[in-house]
Amino acid sequence: MKVKKMVRSLLTVSLIGLALSGCGTSAPKEQAGATAGAASSAPKGEPTQLVISTWGFSDDFFKKEIYAPFEKEHNVKIVLDTGNNADRLNKVRQGTSNVDLIYLSDYYAQQGIDAGLFEKIDRSRIPNLNDIYDMAKAPLGQDYGPAYTISQLGIAYNPKATGGKELKSWSDLWSPELAKKLTMPNITGTTGPMILDAASRVAGSTPFNEDQAFAKLKDLNKSVVKYYGQTSEFVNMFAQGEIAAGPIMEMYVKDLKAAVPETKFITPQEGGYAIMNTVNVVKGSKNKQLAEDFINYHLSKEVQEKVAKAKVDSPVNTKLQLTGADAEGITYGADTVNKLNKLDMKFVNQNLKAWIDRFNKQVAQ
Repeated sequence: MKVKKMVRSLLTVSLIGLALSGCGTSAPKEQAGATAGAASSAPKGEPTQLVISTWGFSDDFFKKEIYAPFEKEHNVKIVLDTGNNADRLNKVRQGTSNVDLIYLSDYYAQQGIDAGLFEKIDRSRIPNLNDIYDMAKAPLGQDYGPAYTISQLGIAYNPKATGGKELKSWSDLWSPELAKKLTMPNITGTTGPMILDAASRVAGSTPFNEDQAFAKLKDLNKSVVKYYGQTSEFVNMFAQGEIAAGPIMEMYVKDLKAAVPETKFITPQEGGYAIMNTVNVVKGSKNKQLAEDFINYHLSKEVQEKVAKAKVDSPVNTKLQLTGADAEGITYGADTVNKLNKLDMKFVNQNLKAWIDRFNKQVAQ
């Protein structure tokens, strides 16, 4: 009897266990879900440090709107190395920085490529390349980084100060109405070589003819109040009425309009010039894939839309649909971008030293 009772008791316990197991099938799943949720929100360990070399403008905007979401998503701590193009590139060249990712104008980026300072990027890891302007995809070759923004060099002028002259062409800079009312970029600046190319076009030479370009600039010199090196110089002279017109990047026109509301900006009939800022992975980076992830992120529709609406950069992502005030003051739309003239930066780098010397001797005397 004791044996029968023991067997009966064991059967009862087993049946109760099975019943509880059957009634509680959802409990283990809920517990697993809670564990997974806790794991996803739990600290992932020390964040990876990603060092980005950039200019440092609009710093607060980038930290809050661009860097912070990426840091959170990828468990990353972004560290910035800021300064101008030349200084930052020299740090990488000299090996005195631990930069992973570097933002440079295409002119300086070409120098970095020529010096072997950048990694070849894996384009398969950057699918958002498919959504940007063709001009921006590989401005310096398929092995290197894209342009994340394209602005244009055109002409800004004050119609009240040009004697009613309406500017439409690069050739209009040579108009007598602008005598002693003109500013031009210094040959050493980013846009200096573009003006040299524009002068060649005005002289009727396409492709570029160096002798004719310098002859035209020498003829223009008598109308130039100052060759500006910083955009702030243009803005100050324009606001004070010292100049009536000059070539300038479109992104700075908002500053001119703040000082002179009637300011006009034109894309010359011969085409404006594409000014492209690029992003590249520095050779030897231990975070190459993470850096490529960041490039892809920066090219996304969401990020490009943020920077465009904030008037920080002109977008290259073609999925954006900007209208009205959102599109004002930035270089936007395929119709505009595809008509821009693009210089061969390798050719520019090979010749710039000689051009600067010739400019100083023959033009700006």
